[in-house]
Amino acid sequence: MSKVLQWAIIISLGGFLFGFDTAVISGAEQSIQQTWGLSDLMHGFAIAVALYGTLIGAIFGGFPSDKYGRRKTLFWIAILFLISAIGSALALDIYSFVIFRFIGGIAVGASSVTAPIYISEISQAQNRGKLVASFQLNLVLGILMAYVSNYVISLLNLENAWRWMLGVEAIPALAFALLVRKLPRSPRWVLLKHNAEEEALQTLKLINNDNYEEELQEIKASAAMDATKTSLKERFLSKKYSFVILLAFLFAFFNQLSGINSVIYYAPRIFRDAGLGSESSMFSTVGIGIINLIFTLVGMYLIDRSGRKKLMYIGSIGYIISLFFIGRAFDTGNTEGSIVPILSFIFIASHAIGQGAVIWVFISEIFPNKVRAYGMSLGSSTHWIFAALITNFFPYFTEVVGPAPIFYFFAGMMILQLLFVIFLMPETKGKSLEDLSKSLLKK
Repeated sequence: MSKVLQWAIIISLGGFLFGFDTAVISGAEQSIQQTWGLSDLMHGFAIAVALYGTLIGAIFGGFPSDKYGRRKTLFWIAILFLISAIGSALALDIYSFVIFRFIGGIAVGASSVTAPIYISEISQAQNRGKLVASFQLNLVLGILMAYVSNYVISLLNLENAWRWMLGVEAIPALAFALLVRKLPRSPRWVLLKHNAEEEALQTLKLINNDNYEEELQEIKASAAMDATKTSLKERFLSKKYSFVILLAFLFAFFNQLSGINSVIYYAPRIFRDAGLGSESSMFSTVGIGIINLIFTLVGMYLIDRSGRKKLMYIGSIGYIISLFFIGRAFDTGNTEGSIVPILSFIFIASHAIGQGAVIWVFISEIFPNKVRAYGMSLGSSTHWIFAALITNFFPYFTEVVGPAPIFYFFAGMMILQLLFVIFLMPETKGKSLEDLSKSLLKK
């Protein structure tokens, strides 16, 4: 196994924790509402509070990554995951529960910024999509394992089973904290921030023994182009970066306006509303996790072969069809049997092969080295703003207007995403990070 693949696997444990933390609450959320007698609005806030923390982690995660390095930031992210898992499981009231879930959210947001940056900076151009997508693979593996863990714990009839569901996350969090310390520092970061040319050269040699010296010169040349720009406005908010900022914003915006987090967080509730029993609803979420994993693997296989844009075409069309017919099923009352779970599986497959496989790869590619951390923070924070809002208000609007209009709305937003892919999205497959910087930036 190559060094780069080993490093990518270790970093991708951050994706596993990201996915596990995101999905594990789905098995516990109804018990939490009953335990503390929460209203729909307060319950929505208690479940979404992790996403508000995620937003904070995404907005500010780029700063420690930029100042202290990708590796050190990832270690402290692992510690936050550990604190959140133990604290949420032992919470004595809704207030302490909210605090510890918020801490976990900060870890998720910061990992969504830092891990893809690190992987993109240690990858060769021809394998970058696949390796950054390994973060997404571990994310969906984390989602699947959360669903499986929830289902197994629910069968054990444990007292306060929801606490066990949340607490098991401490195990992978501890493993991540121990393993991440074995990683080298990002060669691009040590060169740009510390001018540590020898350290950067040694790491680049492990990455690609054929042309590591040439790559070092490309990185130095790219850094020299922006050497005189020092303020945040000059480095990131200038007109020069307006197009890539727009791309990152719209990509992340559409990711959440698909309704993906509504399905991930509230799958058992959606299936219950469709007429499935409690145990069947919980078991169906395992199906979502399996489909997610399978089609993420397909996306990983195709992303460096077919390209990012083609996967987005496939995903967008699948979104539109599945979301429209889920809305139609609830609208007509035709939810008997397995129609809603099957359509949900199609929706998840569309997400996994499209947005799920592409988002973190694409956003980590389009920004130049000097502002990549800021760009990832922008894309990630946009993603989590809308994730938090949709997760917070989904239970409320489901009660007020019913699920049908909500799924019709999501389908309409995916039509807009398809237009974005057709007319604005560039293809980034097979290009070096430095070449992408030259082609996408306004002169």
